[in-house]
Amino acid sequence: MSRPKPTVILEHLNKVTYKSDQVLDAAGIYAVYYDGKPINLKTQNILVNYPGPKYKKSSFGNRGHAVNLCKKLNTQFKTDKFSVVLLIEGEKIYP
Repeated sequence: MSRPKPTVILEHLNKVTYKSDQVLDAAGIYAVYYDGKPINLKTQNILVNYPGPKYKKSSFGNRGHAVNLCKKLNTQFKTDKFSVVLLIEGEKIYP
């Protein structure tokens, strides 16, 4: 079964590079939580300090990506405390 086409709200076409940027409609943001609290993810090499820590995404506009990350983290850490939360509305902080 194919994925349904997203609803395009705005589109901008760069006539020099021929790249198109589209703003798509979304149900909300899907965030991975641990024990009921939002998280950040960081990876680093413990042998060398180069290139430094890398921060990974823990919130997505697509439900499937968040669910896959949640399953991976629950397996990796041998727990069931990671969950996916749908964020629909929130406090506006800028501007």
